[in-house]
Amino acid sequence: MNGTIIIAVAAYEGAELLDVTGPIEVFNMLNRCLAESEPQRPGYRIVILAEKAGPFCTCPGVRIVADHAWEDLPEQADTILVPGSPDDALERAMKEQRLLSWLAAQGPHARRLVSVCTGSLLLAEGGLLKGKRATTHWLDLDRLRNYPGVHVENDAIYTRDGKVATSAGVTAGMDLALALVEEDFGRKTALAVARRLVMFLKRPGGQAQFSTQLRAQMVEGGQLAPLLAWLRENPCDKATVEDLAQRAAMSPRNFARVFLRETGKTPAKYLDQLRLERSVALLEETTLPLERVARESGFTCAEQMRRAFVREMGVTPLAYRTRF
Repeated sequence: MNGTIIIAVAAYEGAELLDVTGPIEVFNMLNRCLAESEPQRPGYRIVILAEKAGPFCTCPGVRIVADHAWEDLPEQADTILVPGSPDDALERAMKEQRLLSWLAAQGPHARRLVSVCTGSLLLAEGGLLKGKRATTHWLDLDRLRNYPGVHVENDAIYTRDGKVATSAGVTAGMDLALALVEEDFGRKTALAVARRLVMFLKRPGGQAQFSTQLRAQMVEGGQLAPLLAWLRENPCDKATVEDLAQRAAMSPRNFARVFLRETGKTPAKYLDQLRLERSVALLEETTLPLERVARESGFTCAEQMRRAFVREMGVTPLAYRTRF
């Protein structure tokens, strides 16, 4: 980029505080890094918009000062970012025709149109997600599916489809903001920003909102808690679904039913994700050959691992290792 990149945050009363401030902190850290390493290079300029210029109240009650009303932005924004909010505030925002009209008018002219969490529902309400892949917080995926023409990514941290980028809940907006920094200023600079913020640069958009570790924590005390704990301790074991049913002292049919109820995934899907997470860690932390990474992750071979990567993350293991 040759000049200052203007990012307009299209906020409103009741917006989620971290949806607004999280990405801003990432962009601001980029400016701080540039000031130290490349002081002549332009960075980002953040402009906060709301119903009117002046203070407005975010969801936790913290007040933020808007620079302008939505329609009064004096220049074309390079990137428009729309935060999410809890249900009541979101419902009010989705009925705010001034905001929706401004998004519909300005969105097509911006280089990027970005949402955090349920901000994607505002984009959808304004007709800006038709024909696009998109995601949102996992609790609101069904609401997003109600909009015709929106191709919902069920479990992604963030998605990118052309100029439109959407992210899952809260901190995923920071992951997406960091990806935008990498796009604008390169991997080396983005890595410097990530280190300063003590963030991972390596969470790709296709990575699941819930890791298998977190899913296991969510079902502590359930019928399958001992089995899930065993899986955490034995990620390389090549156990089949039938083996796991036997270990859980259940018939395969009952095991599959209980597993889906407690984890939200089929046993086969859960095993695939567990192995995928293990292989990601090995690719990031070691220089092991792909065949050995596959074996130590529980895949039968490198080709099976490759298919899982392409299906779930949109890249091959080799491409993942090269990039991340």
